[in-house]
Amino acid sequence: MKLFNYLKGDKVIWAIMFLLSLLSVLVVYSAVVTLAHKFKQGNTEYYLFKHFVIIALGFGIAYLFHKIKYTIFSKVAQIGFILSVPLLIYTLLKGVSAGEASRWLEVPGIGLTFQSSDIAKLMLIIYVARVLALRGKDLQDFRSIFKHLLIPIGLICALILPANFSTAALLFFNCLVLMFVGGINIKIILKILGICVLAGAMFFSWIWFAPDTIPGGRGSTWKTRLESFSSGDTKSNYQSEQAKIAIATGGVIGKGPGNSTQRAFLPQASSDFIYAIIIEEYGLLSGFVLLFLYMILLYRGIKILRDNDKPFGSFVAVGLSFSLVFQALVNMAVAVNLFPVTGQPLPLISMGGTSIWFTMIAIGIILSVSRSVEDKSEEKLETA
Repeated sequence: MKLFNYLKGDKVIWAIMFLLSLLSVLVVYSAVVTLAHKFKQGNTEYYLFKHFVIIALGFGIAYLFHKIKYTIFSKVAQIGFILSVPLLIYTLLKGVSAGEASRWLEVPGIGLTFQSSDIAKLMLIIYVARVLALRGKDLQDFRSIFKHLLIPIGLICALILPANFSTAALLFFNCLVLMFVGGINIKIILKILGICVLAGAMFFSWIWFAPDTIPGGRGSTWKTRLESFSSGDTKSNYQSEQAKIAIATGGVIGKGPGNSTQRAFLPQASSDFIYAIIIEEYGLLSGFVLLFLYMILLYRGIKILRDNDKPFGSFVAVGLSFSLVFQALVNMAVAVNLFPVTGQPLPLISMGGTSIWFTMIAIGIILSVSRSVEDKSEEKLETA
């Protein structure tokens, strides 16, 4: 395709973006039927057009970011990390509530809303990559790691946690993986993990026995989700049960595009549980193909690490790739009832607005790193 001649960076990642976005348009168009009848008098084309425009703009954003020299993001992350702190605090105090949680900020005048955690997550991963690249050799003991990594990681995750526990947990784990890739002693990482397990056990005990005393008012919601997941009660675990029905009735080859029946019973059919709708309409085979595409995305991120001789770019590519793929795995695990409901969307698939754009920004940055590797390879060939 001539289009690929204008695109720099890893062509496989570009192809995965296109395939996932195409699937997203098809599935969202089917999944929003109930939503359209509820809010738009059955006008599914409204949601189709809106989603298509968001994805098209997302591709433009990815293209723009992949043209920027990735080293610039090192300096941007410093400023972005600092700005994320007051932004997250403001969200907790004055943010727009959704699902009993204050997660959103609204841009005055245009009515555009976004999750400040999306910005903070992106900035923190790049910031950690920067610290590992600049101070990697000095981060050999727990004290230095605590000072330069755990304090900023803990601060951002702690500010995200009251409104979005799953995002905070995933982000913290992602940073631990990035620390491992960055050469931090595995014994220290295991020590940190052990402390986190102990703290997590205490926190879950707090949720279980005194949810109403947890700041932010989300304790009762978390306890309800844990109880629903652990009890197996079909009434209290309604969404997960409907998702399982969708997957079971889809079979190997599915019911066909637009033929989902469970979309009428899943409140989050176009977002949190869209993976179940994909399997219902396109079959288990499509579910495995989708998983395979995400694994390829992760592999291409790791390949950049292998091919690139610059630590910062390598860490950024792996950190962002792992973040996207791990989020996808969690979304899929929720759909098949392996995890309690988390509210994590399926990257590049779930219907959304700014969340899709932030995903495209992340992929654009990954492509920027791969473009740099590609350019250096071409220079070596020319000088050989």
